[in-house]
Amino acid sequence: MINAQDDYARQREEMVQEIIRGGGAADPRVLAAMRKVPRHEFVPQEYLAYAYDNRPLPIGERQTISQPLMVAMMTEALDIDPDSRILEIGTGSGYQTALLAELSAKVYSIERYETLATRARETLASLGYTNVEVLVADGSQGYPERSPYNRILVTAGAPTVPDLLIEQLRIGGKMVIPVGDFSYQALTLVEKTDRGASYREITGCVFVPLIGKYGWRPEETESDKR
Repeated sequence: MINAQDDYARQREEMVQEIIRGGGAADPRVLAAMRKVPRHEFVPQEYLAYAYDNRPLPIGERQTISQPLMVAMMTEALDIDPDSRILEIGTGSGYQTALLAELSAKVYSIERYETLATRARETLASLGYTNVEVLVADGSQGYPERSPYNRILVTAGAPTVPDLLIEQLRIGGKMVIPVGDFSYQALTLVEKTDRGASYREITGCVFVPLIGKYGWRPEETESDKR
């Protein structure tokens, strides 16, 4: 008889194989992290049966846990070194945060909603992640107190790339951020050099809006989303 943990491990492996087939990631470190992190711990109880499906799921506050294929693509694009210090904008459930924590030395994660931040902290702590700090703040302004960062990941759609986030990147650092309007964004890789920043589109995507001083204003959105 297969126990629940073995069944979840099997489902994670099936999820990873689907990611590989879909071209989401090929980096062995990224795939190993996705095999390890228990996505089912980050979804609400009513969605446990769908925890390893390749689709986003609601997590409350009109937010979602992102599609695994997109998570893999964003994580691989960051090209994370084990000694990296990472800033994540949009903690959400904490699933992406856990993957970043597996791959790096330290993760600072900013969440707009206190309810989500509290839940993510509790889940991450219960899984033994000690290299993560979750804060409630305006993510569009980053977290200058701990900058500069080797990598920045933004998990909400911005109208433009905030200059303040580029300022918080180290020279040689990389940022992945969705940029566009409410209905469509371009997942964009920003690389910072001593001559400035370069930009490359990775793929099309749709994320909830980045709300804040350097993102969308709440009144500009159709509903109160991040």
